[in-house]
Amino acid sequence: MQIMKNQRHELILEIINSQPVPTQELLAELLAQKGIKTTQATLSRDIQQLSLVKQRDVNGVYRYTLPAAAAEEKSLFAEAVLSVDYAMNIIVLKCRAGMAQGTCVAIDSVNHEGVVGTIAGDDTIFILVRSEADAKKLSRKFKSELFYGR
Repeated sequence: MQIMKNQRHELILEIINSQPVPTQELLAELLAQKGIKTTQATLSRDIQQLSLVKQRDVNGVYRYTLPAAAAEEKSLFAEAVLSVDYAMNIIVLKCRAGMAQGTCVAIDSVNHEGVVGTIAGDDTIFILVRSEADAKKLSRKFKSELFYGR
């Protein structure tokens, strides 16, 4: 089954967030169970591009996880962001009053593909991306993070 890199990345994040995954071999098996066959080299690149790290969880088990900056971004979304929308190649995040700048710092700390730059006011963040396709993809990701935490 052919699958686009971004979809594979989303599935990898879904898998590592739902269960401990200590090895690339197990991750490859779990992806295969979902119909996605990948090589070890591709999986290594995916792990690097997603900036995944191996950390010990609360049970002392090593597992792949998002770095602290990405985890911070997700929790800030749940707390601060009220809505996500885009027009052409600009994404607009509406936030609770006074929370846009902190949320924008968290967004900037995670290298999202296609982002040219960000501007934050008191309750609004503008994110300039390279194309409308990038805006659509990143908006979808932000929306999933927004509702993931609620």
